[in-house]
Amino acid sequence: MLPLSLASNKVFSSVKYVLTDMDETLTLRGRLAAKTYDSLERLQSAGIIVIPVTGAPAGWCDQMVRMWPVDGVIGENGGFFFQRSDHGHSVNRYFCHTDTRHSILEKLQCIAAAIKEKYTWAIISEDQPFRLTSLAFSLPEKTEQIESLLSSLKDAGLKATVNNLWVLGWFGDYDKLIMSRDILKKFYSLDEKSEQDTVFYSGDSENDAPMFEYFTHTLGMNTIRNHLTKISQLPTWISNGPGGDGFVEGVDKILEHQKLK
Repeated sequence: MLPLSLASNKVFSSVKYVLTDMDETLTLRGRLAAKTYDSLERLQSAGIIVIPVTGAPAGWCDQMVRMWPVDGVIGENGGFFFQRSDHGHSVNRYFCHTDTRHSILEKLQCIAAAIKEKYTWAIISEDQPFRLTSLAFSLPEKTEQIESLLSSLKDAGLKATVNNLWVLGWFGDYDKLIMSRDILKKFYSLDEKSEQDTVFYSGDSENDAPMFEYFTHTLGMNTIRNHLTKISQLPTWISNGPGGDGFVEGVDKILEHQKLK
């Protein structure tokens, strides 16, 4: 990782798509600052497509895509893509799972109950009622408890990962990267070469590793240093500030380089 301040002129001049994690990347200690929201608007005003890619639940993502200056939202670690309709008053929803979604939710509830019975300390995330494709436990403080939850989810046949807030589990062979590439191809006609040249990704946690590994233009918030022993792939650049402050640094660089084309 190199400090973002060292990025030479025009490094980000080809960027046309900004994909970004949300929790502790756009937010800081759970709050979205006005300057971060403004940075999303500045990107859109510059003609850049903005898509949050988050582990957050469908309920949150529905609100984001309706009211935020974004072009769509990939949520629940890749379970779906929400996009505002052309007239702006409804939301188009694309899911990895279609006909099986309701049965999957029932299976997830059974798995959650079994894990709760096994581990009395395990706490279902408060946002679980708003999830449509995944299971979330509040992130325990103890490392061994996190590992126990991950193992239990995987033993139940789920894929699992960790971010700043949750231990997440889901059915299906997808993650942030797989869904992002699918959406970029289906909705924006991007090929592999274009993905590498025109896409910028920012994140801060372990579940961002696939994105950091695949895309060329990647930025980690400075708090990614807290995950150095666990994250499998680091970003190219690292911000000076945490959360939304770091994201704004990235937007400033992108827009600065756009002017130098």
